[in-house]
Parts: sequence; structure tokens; C-alpha cells
Amino acid sequence: MDTRIQFRIDEETKRLAQLMAESQGRTLSDACRELAEQLAAQQRQATSHNAWLTEQVNQAFEKLDRGKAVFVTHDEASKRMDERKARIRNGG
Repeated sequence: MDTRIQFRIDEETKRLAQLMAESQGRTLSDACRELAEQLAAQQRQATSHNAWLTEQVNQAFEKLDRGKAVFVTHDEASKRMDERKARIRNGG
């Protein structure tokens, strides 16, 4: 079901926005709809990423609780990351 959104802006902003939208072959309503759809897509992506990150953190704590966690020093982690970046840069 579609819904209606109303908001207030000054006349000059509306006029300029309409001119820009028309120069792109669309209406101001189309442009506003597209912006709302982009914002919604960004929120869906953020929500999905947050759910994934929460799951990863929970898995890490479960591993820690089971005594299966492996810890590395900051220097070792940096070294591993540098090696991984080098492999990626070199195509593999």
C-alpha cells in the first residue's frame, strides 16, 4: 500500500528543486520518491550488516566461553593484516 508524505519547504527551494528535477527528465515528486527509496535501501543494508555483526560478536563470545578463543598480540595482528593486504594487491 502506498502512503503519502508531506513536508514544508520555502518557495525558492521548491522552485530550484523542480528546475533541477525537470532538467533530469523527472518530476520533483519522482526525485523525492527516489531519495526516500535510497534512504530505505541504506537502512535495510545497515540493519542487515548490524545483524551480521551481532552474530559474529556472539559467536566470538561463545568461542571464548568454550575456551576455544585464540589471542594474538597487536603486532602479530598487524603483521597478518599487512600480509593479507599484500596478497590482495598481488592478485591472490
